[in-house]
Amino acid sequence: MLFKYISLLFLCAPCFLYPQAEAHYNIRTIAFYNVENLFDTINDPNTFDDDRTPNGKDHWTNDRYQQKIENISRVLSEIGADISNTSPDIIGLCEIENRQVLEDLIAHPNLNEKGYGIIHYESPDERGIDVALLYKQSAFIPAHTSSRRLLLFNDEGERDYTRDQLVVQGFLDSEKIYLIVNHWPSRSGGEARSKPNRIAAAKLNRRIIDSILKTDHTAKILSMGDFNDDPTDTSLKTTLSVGGSWSSPNTMEWMHNPMQKLHKKGLGSLAYRDRWNLFDQILFTTNFLNSNANSYQYWKTDIFKPSYISTQTGPYKGYPFRTYSGGNYTAGYSDHFPVFVYLIKKAK
Repeated sequence: MLFKYISLLFLCAPCFLYPQAEAHYNIRTIAFYNVENLFDTINDPNTFDDDRTPNGKDHWTNDRYQQKIENISRVLSEIGADISNTSPDIIGLCEIENRQVLEDLIAHPNLNEKGYGIIHYESPDERGIDVALLYKQSAFIPAHTSSRRLLLFNDEGERDYTRDQLVVQGFLDSEKIYLIVNHWPSRSGGEARSKPNRIAAAKLNRRIIDSILKTDHTAKILSMGDFNDDPTDTSLKTTLSVGGSWSSPNTMEWMHNPMQKLHKKGLGSLAYRDRWNLFDQILFTTNFLNSNANSYQYWKTDIFKPSYISTQTGPYKGYPFRTYSGGNYTAGYSDHFPVFVYLIKKAK
């Protein structure tokens, strides 16, 4: 089996060597991070961003904005680097305001030499937050992108504006893959009351995946995001038909969720009222689990949570270190931890 020796490989990046020079393997890191309201300081009259302005409730000054850019860029530069020795090759993001904040992010000294490209569409979300994809142009070449709209309506039949789902088809080191970036509707108003909105998001995600598989039944698809549900919730487990175990590489109607094992251990990417949730996940089609070493295969997943992005003291010790806490500016990072997966394949 390919994976039993993997712990012996990681000596350098991007290629790794078995003992006695038996074989080289490439590694690529794919990450997702909810960056918690990465807004610029400019008031956009078309969105509810008034709080994140210098004169708004949050007193969102340029200094605070620049600190947020520095914080988030540092995190992104270090995800998975203990093994790969570099930043992720592909990064899904949510809660970003616009393309300009992405431009500022990749221009920061922590990232500006990595050669990241940006894929972003404006969503109709009433808060003014979008999803986006960053990718190393040396590793990934996008071929087609689209933004799929999620239509929701409240009890009065009025439109409930939320985030689109970003779909990207491209080539990771010449191998075709598909990526979907999600930020499903929140639990505002309660988990039960808001559940139908996440079911609707799961149905849209399923339609996207099914449409890809209908034209390319061997397609390799990764769906990542803040799903605002745990791996065991109905939207993921039933509606999207995501499994946590794998029995056959030919079971293409199933998506695999490696985060289920972490969830069973009580681990999470965010905490609320002394309970951990694992809303941030990366799912993929089961053909990432076969033993073909000549194409990219899944190796492992993890939650990135170094001590500096965790709260160090007080009642919220161990929780993600937020930018604001209790209405007070704390100069933190986000209310979520990032998640990531490693993909590997035999080098030619």
